[in-house]
Amino acid sequence: MKRLVFKIVCVFAVVFFFSNKVAAQQKYTTHQVKKGETLTSIAKQYRVTPYSILQLNKELKNSEDIKPNTVLVIQVAGKPVVEKEKPKEKVAIEQEVPISYKKHKVKKRETMFGLTQLYGVSEEQIKKYNPTLYAEQLKKGMVLQIPQYPEVEEEKELEVEIYTVKAKETRWSIANKYGITVDSLLVLNPELPKNTAYLAEGQELKLPRPKGDGLSEQEVVLFESYTVPKSIGIFRISQNYGIPIDSVIKLNPEINEVGGLKEGMVLRLPKRKPITETVNTDNYIFYEVKPKQNIFRLTQNLQISRDSLFALNPELENGLRAGMVLKLPKVKAKQLAVKNALVLDKINLIDSINIENRPSLLFLLPFRLDRVDFNDKKKTEAQVKGRRDMSAALGLYTGAMVALDSVKKMGLSVDVKVLDTELSYEKTKSLLLQQSLINVDAIVGPISPNLIAEVAVQASNYNIPVIAPYASNNQMSLSNVFYSMPNDENLRVSILDYVAKKIDKEKILVIADDKHQAVKDSILAKFPTARVAKMAKDGSLHLEDFLLMLSENQEYWVFVETKKQNLVASISSILNAANSEENYTVRMFTTNYNSAFEGDEVSLPHLSNLKFTYPSANREINGDYFTDAYTKKYGNEPDRYATRGFDLTLDLLLKLAYKKNLEATSQLIGLTEYSGNKFNYYNKWTKGYFNNASYLMQYDQLQVKQIEE
Repeated sequence: MKRLVFKIVCVFAVVFFFSNKVAAQQKYTTHQVKKGETLTSIAKQYRVTPYSILQLNKELKNSEDIKPNTVLVIQVAGKPVVEKEKPKEKVAIEQEVPISYKKHKVKKRETMFGLTQLYGVSEEQIKKYNPTLYAEQLKKGMVLQIPQYPEVEEEKELEVEIYTVKAKETRWSIANKYGITVDSLLVLNPELPKNTAYLAEGQELKLPRPKGDGLSEQEVVLFESYTVPKSIGIFRISQNYGIPIDSVIKLNPEINEVGGLKEGMVLRLPKRKPITETVNTDNYIFYEVKPKQNIFRLTQNLQISRDSLFALNPELENGLRAGMVLKLPKVKAKQLAVKNALVLDKINLIDSINIENRPSLLFLLPFRLDRVDFNDKKKTEAQVKGRRDMSAALGLYTGAMVALDSVKKMGLSVDVKVLDTELSYEKTKSLLLQQSLINVDAIVGPISPNLIAEVAVQASNYNIPVIAPYASNNQMSLSNVFYSMPNDENLRVSILDYVAKKIDKEKILVIADDKHQAVKDSILAKFPTARVAKMAKDGSLHLEDFLLMLSENQEYWVFVETKKQNLVASISSILNAANSEENYTVRMFTTNYNSAFEGDEVSLPHLSNLKFTYPSANREINGDYFTDAYTKKYGNEPDRYATRGFDLTLDLLLKLAYKKNLEATSQLIGLTEYSGNKFNYYNKWTKGYFNNASYLMQYDQLQVKQIEE
């Protein structure tokens, strides 16, 4: 191990010791803002700076965001100062200004009260603009100036109705049906989970049923002209158009002005929507309009004409609004990236970061500093080199630091804290109890699968996602965990799907040891005509039986499923020999690439001749931006742990900088790829988020190359 790694450990130990020491001394309290309090007065009360309050409460951008009843988290630096309550100052009430005046000649027996009722103003308002009335009584013949004020609209209360979810409906299809945004749907139904968009058939939702004219912000309506025929009443019109009577009158005030509904009147009424149309994932896909989009750009991105888009979504006649859910024909799913019937934007995260979204990360990694003796250099180097957990932690940490340098150049600030779990349950639990998790956006780690559950449970109290750097699953249901490594099942599916697409006249053979029978069954389920080679009692391949399975002038694709290095060496040698014969062509595959295929006994030329192909969570990198930046920073090339640390951290920071909600961003973004890893998280209800993105790699000309799918 190079000296630089030793220096990294030493430096990090000092940083860790200092941050741990400071953290142990910090105490926090909460403060509910009272009316009249300012950021400066609160800071003075707790003997802290205004900046420190803003640092701990990221939702506050400046002092103007301090509002009454806001709850602040404050680091206690000393005993709070209790200030005496100041007497309340009298606030001058702003007087309403008339928009116009109306002349009124006083008739016999008219009174001030009658005038107030007739014009909807107060006696004081009449006197203010007719000052003679302060000294004289109201008399016949007086000409008064009556002030006219703007009408104050009564605030409508939103009525809701209960909607029962039908089969194959989604949040987007229901939002489209009711003409609301998905955010509005979530506001009306706060009990809906935020970590999944799933809706169950029969589930009940609250949805807007507008009161009054039905034309509130929750529903944008197109209008049409309606000529009143003979012998029809206002009640029948309200029934036909599905709006209340008072809505008809409000849209057409001339009804009251002429004393009622008259034959031949031309009314302005909302267009009726077709009632029988079924809107679900069977016949439509959906798109959620993003801020600052326009119709031209939308039609380009969605590959649809303007006329077709407006025909499917007539509400666009009233303008394009961010958050609108648009319908698109199901056939468009073949041209667009679609997930759960929602069209995904091809978003460039680097171009879409919002520097105001300052991410806050907590790293929990096993540096095992409790076991490092910094006075013994050789022993320390041996420990770092020999312990896989320390190598993985250091690699991930150093790669993450390069990612932090990268986003810093983009103008994004990040709050980061790194703690040593010492690979101990008790230590991890103690660290979580000492730390304030308020405002933490994501936790990276721990590495050990045994510690993930404890961290996830604590983090779930604050709705914090936990990123498992190397784990692919967990036996417990942990809904806030993102498993960044694709699991064996996803890897197996990727290689089997690839073979299914490529196979023509080739025959498939399966060689599996006694511990891989389940894998053998999954291959046979995908390829029912595949043949299984017999294994000898000692666990080796039954050679004679296998050779009898081969026919002349035939190409064979052979799956080898084992974790035994000697078996891989033996089988690859046998297959290579068969491949050398003029009558046979043999290729070798596996659904589970492991250390057995990298052993010293296994011949690289044999694997290369067999075009050995396998699925992988990562790929080899060489000479890209990250490699150059890492080498410049640390003096040596990155290993796979460092590459993973860079990719995972950069992916996390860019997603949080785009939208400070990892669950929502992961659903919108879909697949992302960096130096040596790619990520495409899907939600498995209460089980967590799983990465199903992987690579297909192939040995070719003594090198390992990525297969371009």
